[in-house]
Amino acid sequence: MKVVVGLGNPGAEYANTPHSIGFEVVDAIASEIGAEWEAKRSFSCLMARGVFAGQQVLLVKPQTFMNLSGDSVAPVVRYHNATADDLLVVQDDIDLPVGRMRVRKGGSCGGHNGIRNIIERLGTQAFARLKIGVGKDRSNVVGHVLGKFDPATRRTMDVVVAEAVKASAAILRDGPDRAMNQYNGWSAPEGEA
Repeated sequence: MKVVVGLGNPGAEYANTPHSIGFEVVDAIASEIGAEWEAKRSFSCLMARGVFAGQQVLLVKPQTFMNLSGDSVAPVVRYHNATADDLLVVQDDIDLPVGRMRVRKGGSCGGHNGIRNIIERLGTQAFARLKIGVGKDRSNVVGHVLGKFDPATRRTMDVVVAEAVKASAAILRDGPDRAMNQYNGWSAPEGEA
């Protein structure tokens, strides 16, 4: 069983914001495979099941708010007898420009509080991440990641989300090393960014 976690903040006020782009990616995967979201109060998340990239997958959207994502993710992983090797976390990354993605296998949290909490609760850094570039406003990082996308950026992010579904499939099917070769140089086509 593979566990694909999209990071974000629950509630309509956080929709269409950089910090919730992980939710958008797992929503797109759920839509593609016809999986239905269910509230799982015992895990503080929304969960959907299905077959994706030829594997049984559990899609997870923590409902704990970003900084406590690990409080949801770690119990899901343990309950389903999954390991860090079975986990893929889709996150926003302010250090990547809009229109870029990066596959990473393990490593530190890179200043991302959701990832930091997952590492703390799981007790390991050894899980794959798909980082979605959202750019940053150095003068107001919090305002940037919680602010709504403008129309031009929204169009770019729609392209990125669709490609992130393919990247997620590649990570699950071929492993993060091969997916890195395929996606770490990828950027949304000119005119889309």
